[in-house]
Amino acid sequence: MRHLLALAIKFVMVAAVLLIVLTLIFDVSFVDTLLISLALTALSYAMGDIMIFLNAGRPENQSGRNTIATFVDFVMAFLTIWLIGWLLTGQNFEMVTPALVGALVLSAGEWFFHLYVDRSVVPEYNNYKSARS
Repeated sequence: MRHLLALAIKFVMVAAVLLIVLTLIFDVSFVDTLLISLALTALSYAMGDIMIFLNAGRPENQSGRNTIATFVDFVMAFLTIWLIGWLLTGQNFEMVTPALVGALVLSAGEWFFHLYVDRSVVPEYNNYKSARS
């Protein structure tokens, strides 16, 4: 259940950022933005937040793990937004700037999302007391 809530929070964060950046600023269609958000949420939660963040170092080195996972999330977000945006819109080079801006903004949010994952989704990993306990 904690993972479902984390996925929902992440989707809202990703969709809000990408709707502002892609749809409002760069005129990507609403449906395309939601599809990119859905793909990016699933990919980055599984790889960036669970696999990489939890395994990038020792459990007590949260800052180091967070730095590595945030960098990986930036690269993954840029590539996902660019490639899926290119496939959906047919615009290759026109998607580079929106992908870069979106990935930068999302990376800032990812830093804080990793703190949430560490303390509320997998508190047993660091021996944190769960907020629900």
